[in-house]
Amino acid sequence: MEKIILFSGKVKYPITLDPGVWIFDDRRVDLTTYFNKEEEKKDELEEYTKEISKHWDREIMEGAIFPPTLKTEKKFEKEKVLTGTFGIPFKPFLKNAEPESHASTVIIVCEEEEISIPIEQAEELVLGFSENGKPLIEDGPAYIYYGDGSNKGNPIKNVKAFRVE
Repeated sequence: MEKIILFSGKVKYPITLDPGVWIFDDRRVDLTTYFNKEEEKKDELEEYTKEISKHWDREIMEGAIFPPTLKTEKKFEKEKVLTGTFGIPFKPFLKNAEPESHASTVIIVCEEEEISIPIEQAEELVLGFSENGKPLIEDGPAYIYYGDGSNKGNPIKNVKAFRVE
């Protein structure tokens, strides 16, 4: 049971989180680059139009080029999973638990302390679950990173539960 994180308190649905299965989740993010990127607002239609234009121009000039085989893509993805440092956004879990309307804080229950964070700030948290391809066994099962990356070098460790109050 040490690898399970309980999510309880003033929520409609108490849930349990299992960081061991997050490696298969499409919402996972690469923590080595996640906090380095700058938030930039993109015009999706303009970006799409530019990509299509480049593709069209290339096909006219060079002819159609078929994409790489699925084998090479799968091999690259497998390599990345085996060596990567990953996390997952906290917001979907908070949303699924459905905090009550008067709930205002999320308490992170660690082995030796409890850290209180406003719900609005908690929505931006990222839960780290893998470092260099290995699960966080010693001081895990998850690390907590603030959304702005301010504690990137010193995440909250030994997380045991979340309690909404």
